[in-house]
Amino acid sequence: MTKADHTLLAIDTVVNPHTSEIVKMRPDWSGRFHKGKFGRDDSVMQGYSYAEMLRQMDSARIEKAFLVANKTGQLGLQGSWHLPYEIVAKAVQKFPDRFYGLAGLDPTEGMEGVYALTEAVERYGFIGAHGYPHWFELAPDNARWYPFYSKCVELDIPILLQVGQSLVYEPKRPLQSVGRPISLDPVACHFPELKLVGIHIGIPWTDEMIAMAWKHDNVYIIADAHAPKYWPESFVRFIDSYGRHKVMFGTDFPVLTFERYRREVDDLGLRAESYKAFIRGNAERVFKL
Repeated sequence: MTKADHTLLAIDTVVNPHTSEIVKMRPDWSGRFHKGKFGRDDSVMQGYSYAEMLRQMDSARIEKAFLVANKTGQLGLQGSWHLPYEIVAKAVQKFPDRFYGLAGLDPTEGMEGVYALTEAVERYGFIGAHGYPHWFELAPDNARWYPFYSKCVELDIPILLQVGQSLVYEPKRPLQSVGRPISLDPVACHFPELKLVGIHIGIPWTDEMIAMAWKHDNVYIIADAHAPKYWPESFVRFIDSYGRHKVMFGTDFPVLTFERYRREVDDLGLRAESYKAFIRGNAERVFKL
């Protein structure tokens, strides 16, 4: 078996910009969540400059990162917040060879949100959309997402949706897990031209997510937010065999550090062809880099 080239530069498809400016915008639950659930140190409460993020990326041999301008819940409700597209756009403009933008979606915004997505792509050059179904308790197959799916097809951009269980982020407002991967099935059938990407690998329904990616040519997976050394065996096998063209590298930084994620991916022992596709090849193809 050909040995994988661990010097290859990776593309990180899910990164949350976490500067001190952005940390101040985030709700109080955010820092406690990262420290309590993921064991991050106090630096996660202070934030990281883009220069520091790039230093960490370089250390982990990560060339490019997709920055999420997230829309976390409907504004005005407990624990919700939105990161303005303009903030991510400025980072992309400053480091155009390193950063790309993903436009967060709020399905309750209706056509106003659709127009904002269009502007993010056409004015700021964002390359994809991103949504948190659980924060709105609206499953991916809920009709309120459909105008956004139509626009993503028209703009020819992928849409990333968190699948699997949700955790309790804001203790005063626990939310239901509405992202069963099977809920992508009708969406993929109704929008065969849509590049539909399930993020967070679908735990605890990972095999269900694998089934969706295997069934539909237009469904993909990003393996973010969960440490690679804990990935289910069936998922690693999918990446390394019949699903090697379907799964992409992503940390969900600062949930996982760049260095830890890269180290644990390298330790999986993937075949050379699978490793290259996972590390960067699939992202280059799906996002047309």
